Amino acid sequence: MRLIPAIDLRDGRCVRLLRGDFGAETRYAAEPSSLLARYRGCGADWVHVVDLDGARDGSLGNRAIIGGLSAQADVKLQVGGGLRDRPAVAAMLATGVARVVVGSAAVGAVDAVRAWLAEFGTERIALAFDVRLGPDGTPLVATHGWQTQTPLSLWNAVANFVHGPFPVKHVLCTDVGRDGALGGPNVGLYAEAVRRFPQIAWQASGGVRDGRDLKALADCGAAAAISGRALLEGLIPTEELQAFLPNA
Repeated sequence: MRLIPAIDLRDGRCVRLLRGDFGAETRYAAEPSSLLARYRGCGADWVHVVDLDGARDGSLGNRAIIGGLSAQADVKLQVGGGLRDRPAVAAMLATGVARVVVGSAAVGAVDAVRAWLAEFGTERIALAFDVRLGPDGTPLVATHGWQTQTPLSLWNAVANFVHGPFPVKHVLCTDVGRDGALGGPNVGLYAEAVRRFPQIAWQASGGVRDGRDLKALADCGAAAAISGRALLEGLIPTEELQAFLPNA
């Protein structure tokens, strides 16, 4: 399993939200470029960048920063937030990022997203589904920067993209209730995701706090783990990370 550090951008600053709440934001002094360099130095070969301004209202005000980050050598960027139409996807890929992450459009514009998978390639587009657990434990998808809750289950959302000549390969799933809370990941959710769709490389996001969490996600079959706050605040000892960082 690969550890992918996360950098969340809002108004050009590195921030973290608690459980997807824009009103519960923590700002950090680290500059995006220096943080990327730090993660690259630790051995990360991929970094996940989220444009929170784009996720919330579709704006792409952080694009210049993302373009600068993509120019750094020896690390690939996976970027999401506000990529809801073909021009936005094409423009982001044109900045040099290795993979874009499509979230809300994968719920509201299924046919269009299928076309993007065919046009740009299944290695260059990941689908992201942010979920909150319903009363019966069913993971239900939230969209538009976690602000809109839908009745669509994660399983039905993913099922829209697993057939045909260009099936999705990469899916990022965030348990919103655990995001930024350092309470541990929802290992059961990802184990079920792998069981239902073993052909997908699942990226687990939300709640990672230590090396034991990373091992648990690896053991359940996740292909990658996304970590933001725990890495940003230096909460995980380097030796616990090395097994999950390809260039360590």
